Amino acid sequence: MTDLTTNYMGFRLKNPVIAGSCGLTSNLDDIVKLYKAGAAAVILKSLFEEEIRIELEKESKKMRQEGFLYPETLDFYDTYDVEDTLTGYLRLIRECKQKMDIPVFASINCVSADKWPYYASTLQDAGADALELNAFILPSSFDTRSPENEKLYFDIAAAVKKEVTIPVAMKISYYNAGLAAFIHDLSHSGIAGLVLFNRFYSPDIDLEKMEVAATHVFSSPTDLPVSLRWIAMMHGRVGCSLAASTGVHDGKALIKQLLAGADAVQVVSALYRNGVNVVTAMLTELSEWMSRKHYSTIDEFRGILSCRNAPDPAAYERVQFMKHFAGK
Repeated sequence: MTDLTTNYMGFRLKNPVIAGSCGLTSNLDDIVKLYKAGAAAVILKSLFEEEIRIELEKESKKMRQEGFLYPETLDFYDTYDVEDTLTGYLRLIRECKQKMDIPVFASINCVSADKWPYYASTLQDAGADALELNAFILPSSFDTRSPENEKLYFDIAAAVKKEVTIPVAMKISYYNAGLAAFIHDLSHSGIAGLVLFNRFYSPDIDLEKMEVAATHVFSSPTDLPVSLRWIAMMHGRVGCSLAASTGVHDGKALIKQLLAGADAVQVVSALYRNGVNVVTAMLTELSEWMSRKHYSTIDEFRGILSCRNAPDPAAYERVQFMKHFAGK
């Protein structure tokens, strides 16, 4: 018998597959299907910081006057029933806890630490087992330097940590000049988990309509190496749990992330492409592979192909590059 349990953010999960934040985690029926398919935890679809701030302050003009980071985004909610959205979110948390015995994470997509963090306690009071902060901080401003962008993550984590006692994770991007040092320092800021990585909106141009459109909404298996590389580099060098996200579409990708050092993986695009039963298939493939390799537990092989024993991961990467492309 293989034991698929894993530790993530202080939770003993029944397996390493987590249903990531998406449309499928916005309603109870789909969430229960994911639970029955084997998902060990679920991240509810994200609330947006703007939604919370509108409800808390009521007056969008006031927010604009007080220097909200992206005031343009507030126009999106001019005819939007934000109060109903937030009430429904709290109800969904309570219903999930009544129907399932797995951890339920609330999620907030955020860009600042200003005003909204105290709402996190409301999510905790509704029964959320943990909170994932999807930090949507694109370093695109010509007026902001790297240290200022990095400080936002620490400010958000600190502000939310003051309001809750449940574990807090941060889902971050790889847009960072000193990513390894940044991940290391953020992992020691008091958060319980880091998710590598989130997916930003990807733009395209529609040549016929002559307008900007979305593209690559879903990840593909070819996206796996980005998170795989950084999970392997950071395993054993961080002060919190690590979850891999993006490009995990089958059991093989799941196994690779565990070998690299992930404590858990988040799955989203594979759910849309292949249905919720892809979770069951992934877990079956993991269990069969472990049996073939004579592993009884995930801890026996987690991280054995990481860069942990390399003093400098960059040097490790350089050697691997030379092995494959030096022409020998």
